[in-house]
Amino acid sequence: MAEETQPKWKGKAMAVLKRSTPDQIWPFLEEFCNLDRLLPDIHTCYRVEGSAGQPGLVRHCIGKFGWVNEKLLTIDPTNWSLSYQVLENNFGLNNYVATLKVLPTAKLGDDGKPAGCEIEWSFITDPVQGMTLEDFVSYIDNSLQFMANKMEDALNAQMQRFGMS
Repeated sequence: MAEETQPKWKGKAMAVLKRSTPDQIWPFLEEFCNLDRLLPDIHTCYRVEGSAGQPGLVRHCIGKFGWVNEKLLTIDPTNWSLSYQVLENNFGLNNYVATLKVLPTAKLGDDGKPAGCEIEWSFITDPVQGMTLEDFVSYIDNSLQFMANKMEDALNAQMQRFGMS
């Protein structure tokens, strides 16, 4: 009898940042091992192997739901995108690959540059035991919205510190 395989889960979340440009947001994502500064459920995140900003970099994150090792597959600072895969974890992710992209909005500011941006987080993974696809997409979306707010708050605080608000 042939073994049944479940179809892969695919999903996407989007966050709109009205006050920040792609050039301002990209450094937060480009620093692959700073997830603990962007998500409250991640307590620590650090480099295990590889070089900063280079494919092959592996990060180890520990948080509320367990631990995970993730490998940076691609990084493109020109187009503000990166992709990574989950290597090992203790919370049921198998064959998970995600791509994060920062996209300029069509709206232009007074200086002719994009006014605001969007972050897109797309993924493909095996189904996660004990969750529905909708639950998993909701978790990704909530995480992305929190990260986007954290990034804009950090930029706003930096601008206020330098009297640029």
